[in-house]
Amino acid sequence: MMDRAWRRECAALADGPASAPDAEPFNLVRPRSACPACKTPIKARHNVPVLGWLWLRGRCAACGVAIPARYPVVEALTGLLSGLLVWHFGYTPDAIAALGITWALIALTVIDLDHQLLPDSITLPLLWAGLFFHLLAGPHPDGSPFASLTDGVIGAMAGYLSLWLVYQGFRLVTGKEGMGYGDFKLFAALLAWLGYQMFLPILLLSAVTGAVTGISLMALGRHGRKEPIPFGPFLAAAGFVALVWGEPLLDAIPFLRVFS
Repeated sequence: MMDRAWRRECAALADGPASAPDAEPFNLVRPRSACPACKTPIKARHNVPVLGWLWLRGRCAACGVAIPARYPVVEALTGLLSGLLVWHFGYTPDAIAALGITWALIALTVIDLDHQLLPDSITLPLLWAGLFFHLLAGPHPDGSPFASLTDGVIGAMAGYLSLWLVYQGFRLVTGKEGMGYGDFKLFAALLAWLGYQMFLPILLLSAVTGAVTGISLMALGRHGRKEPIPFGPFLAAAGFVALVWGEPLLDAIPFLRVFS
């Protein structure tokens, strides 16, 4: 969807007509899901998460091309994490909010791994939804992972500004860009929901896991020293940990409460 929008904008800037496919509706509803190889629309019974892939034995029903395992893996992960959240929070407004946050984080993680991009169309609504949730919900009950409106606003500001300063400092010293603006927005969105108190837990957990992963990949020869590694998945994972286990984490590691 974003790629087509960019193509239309480029065509408009070049005073050229949009191509025929770009002129047709292309969104989350239309057209129907289709095989990337043969373009055959996927039948509803074949599109059931996980079960459809197993039924087809991982191959397109029309052309027989292999369907990547990432589809059932992402579907299964989404189902497992959703079940965990409902079990953890119960049937509460917090569970509904946590589900929305988690689904957005999963989408952002996969997109960033594929394209090294965290779309504004997901990060910005996630940020504003957090502040709006606080405004509507008012004071959160004890045990809720969510912050007050004031703490969320401060968190959003601190999250964006901190990574922006790191970005500017790294560019000043090396002449290179160490991360993208999407990372700033994602960190701001997480802290808009969870409050500035989760600044250090999310930042340190994402930085440490990202560094360990990068070093391990380079040591194994799976990644070049100059190849960028997307930071969004590590922020997303740290944000999920803070969402579910933030308070126990602060209790276990007291120095993380420096901003509490």
